[in-house]
Amino acid sequence: MPLPDAVPPPEDFAAFLGLSARLGRDIRRTQGAGGNTSIKQDGVMWVKASGTWLAEAEARPITVPVRLDPLARALRENDPRAETAVDFVLAEGNAAGLRPSIETSFHAVLPQRVVAHFHCVDTIALAVRTDREALIAERLDALPGLAWTSVPYRRPGTPLARAIDERMGERPDVLVLFNHGLVVCGESVEEVAARIEAVTAALAVPPAPAPAPDRAALEALAAGSPWQPAEEDAAHAPALVPAALRFATAGAFYPDHVIFLGERVRVAEDRAGLDRLAAEAEPSRLVLVPGRGVLQSRTLTLGGAAMVRCLAEVARRVPAEAPLVPLGPADLHALLNWEAEQYRQTLDRAAPQAAAR
Repeated sequence: MPLPDAVPPPEDFAAFLGLSARLGRDIRRTQGAGGNTSIKQDGVMWVKASGTWLAEAEARPITVPVRLDPLARALRENDPRAETAVDFVLAEGNAAGLRPSIETSFHAVLPQRVVAHFHCVDTIALAVRTDREALIAERLDALPGLAWTSVPYRRPGTPLARAIDERMGERPDVLVLFNHGLVVCGESVEEVAARIEAVTAALAVPPAPAPAPDRAALEALAAGSPWQPAEEDAAHAPALVPAALRFATAGAFYPDHVIFLGERVRVAEDRAGLDRLAAEAEPSRLVLVPGRGVLQSRTLTLGGAAMVRCLAEVARRVPAEAPLVPLGPADLHALLNWEAEQYRQTLDRAAPQAAAR
C-alpha cells in the first residue's frame, strides 16, 4: 500500500506483508485477529493494527507507523501512554486512522528489526502444562545456534512488554510466552521466516484423530436454541475426543479464548441440559455435546468462530494425563476488564457474524 514520502516504508515492506499474510492464513499459527508483526527502520516501527487480520496484510492496510524510541522509553518509565501507544503514531503514515496493536509496546523493546508474534497451537499445547519448561527446552535446545527464552504469563500489553524487556539482556531470537504463544525475531524477513519454520517444526505436537460430528443430531438438538453447530468439522473435536473434552472444560488457558469465548465452556448431554444453559443470565458462547459435536452461539463473530477452531486444535494436542496450568481468576478479570481488549471486541462485532460467512 503506497504511503506518503514523509514516512517511507522499508524496501522489504512487501516481503514483510507477505510473511504476515502467510502467518495469518495458517490456522495452526494465527486465528482471526490474533497475532501481530512489526518491522523497524530509521526510528519508525510499522506494527499491525489492533483488530486487523494478518491474513489480509496484502489486501488492505493493516499496519501503523509508530515512533520507536519514545515508545520504548515510555514503557521503561512507566508512562501510561505506552499501554495503547496511540500517542506515538505517525499520523502522516496512518491515513486509515488505525490504532496500534495492543502488544505494540513489546515489539518496541525487542532490538531485532523484524518481529513476528503468533498463537501457534502446538506451542500453546505445550505452554499450558506444568512441565512446559522441560518439554520446550528439550525441543528448542536441539536447534543449533538458537537463542531462546521463556516468559511467564502476563496480561498482554505493558505487563507482558515489561516481562519481555527483562529478558533483553539474553537477546533471544525466540520467546515462548507461557499460556500465550510465540515471538520470533530476526534482522530480516527471510531470517524470521526461516526461524519460524524451524521453531514450529521443533515444537510440533501430533493432533489426536477426531471423528466427524453428528450434524443431524446437533441440528435437531439446537433447533430454536441460542446455538447452532460449528461450521467447520475440525472445530468439533473438543466434544468428540475424550482428552480434548477434558482440556476444554478444565478452564481458560490463553488470552484470546477468554476474550472471544468467555471464561467457561459448558457441556449439555440433551435438550433439557441445553435449555438449562439457555436460561442462564449470560448463556455460554460454546456448548459441547459429548459424542456429537460443538454448538456455538448464533451471534458468534468471525473472530469468535476462529477461536472455536483454535480450541479444537489446541485440545487435540494435549494428552489426557497432561498436568495443566489454566489462567487464574485475577488473570481472567484483567483480560475481561481491559479497555484495549474491549476495543478489539468492538471491531470484531462490526465484522459479519460467523453464521453469515
